[in-house]
Amino acid sequence: MIEYLIFLAISTATFALFSLGLNLQWGFTGLINFGHIAFMTLGAYTTVLLSLKGVPLLISAIVGAVAAALLGLVIGFATLRLREDYLAIVTIGTGELIRLVVNNQQLPVGDTWVDGAFGVQSYRIPFFTPPSLFFRLLMIGLLTLLFAVTVFSLWRWISSARKSRITDAAVYKTGSQQEFASRLGVGIILGLLATAIYISGVITLYNYIPKAGLMLVSLLVLAFVFWRLEYLVRSPWGRVLKAIREDEEIPRAMGKNVFWYKLQSLMLGGAIAGVAGAFFAWQLSAIYPDNFQPQLTFDSWIMVILGGSGNNIGTILGAVIYFAYDAVTRELLPRIIPLDEARLGAFRIMVIGLILMVLMIWRPQGILGKKEELTLGK
Repeated sequence: MIEYLIFLAISTATFALFSLGLNLQWGFTGLINFGHIAFMTLGAYTTVLLSLKGVPLLISAIVGAVAAALLGLVIGFATLRLREDYLAIVTIGTGELIRLVVNNQQLPVGDTWVDGAFGVQSYRIPFFTPPSLFFRLLMIGLLTLLFAVTVFSLWRWISSARKSRITDAAVYKTGSQQEFASRLGVGIILGLLATAIYISGVITLYNYIPKAGLMLVSLLVLAFVFWRLEYLVRSPWGRVLKAIREDEEIPRAMGKNVFWYKLQSLMLGGAIAGVAGAFFAWQLSAIYPDNFQPQLTFDSWIMVILGGSGNNIGTILGAVIYFAYDAVTRELLPRIIPLDEARLGAFRIMVIGLILMVLMIWRPQGILGKKEELTLGK
């Protein structure tokens, strides 16, 4: 049970990271990217192939992120001066193109060349070798610090909505009251989840298993990326992105280089997805072209829309809900509904589609999104 929770924590952190890149492009800038998996694929394969050549894992992951950012540069130069639908068409085509190229080309695996369809195996992952007791205790200390910062940040996030509610008490704004209630509920859920992951992480780091080290690294990277993205989207740079999302003619009239800002958003979102690709490859321990199907892009769209586009905490919440739904239905549905595995998988997808339809009617901006930042009706 504990090992399965560690697996879910890595998966959630990886796809939360992946979705944060998409949220930057779509939620904050209004760029329609239906081929986000292309950045993950490039990041994963670059990281793995470089590590097999003896390049340190950290440098391999950074180079993978840079390669994904350069892909965003190429796509951006080709499409961002055209209509928005061209970007959607080119990105979904690029995602499939990269997967098919990898599937049909020879890959330099170590000192030999291997057919891409056979995949890449036996590469290094972070902290696979059990570290010393001192280093394990240091890792537990880092996890404890991350847990404390997470709980404190959630408390501040909830408190900020409460202060707003008190400030608006004179006019009694229902919207602020609803926001406080939603933040309180989300904060409690995320706090309980963080506690469960922390306890499982302490146990598995002390009685070391390799996936525990990977979980710690993925959570630290997710926390760092979230922290810096929150700073960026609240900065003047982020406000320009939001202005472009609403009506790009306004920032253009104010002298802003709209094309350059879009390009920066596409490249940065791609780089984040490239880092997520490294964690995806490390978790799988063996990657094949079929691991990078277009479905993963639309899973990421589900997470962004579910949590609320233009909201980084909402994106993480969407990833948590998605993987909680996946884990619960994978375990419980076979006991309730007598269907074979193929039909059961289709049924699970149908149910989450139904949930999204209901959400779009009841709360089109997502769980934590704001109507004034909704881009679906643009």
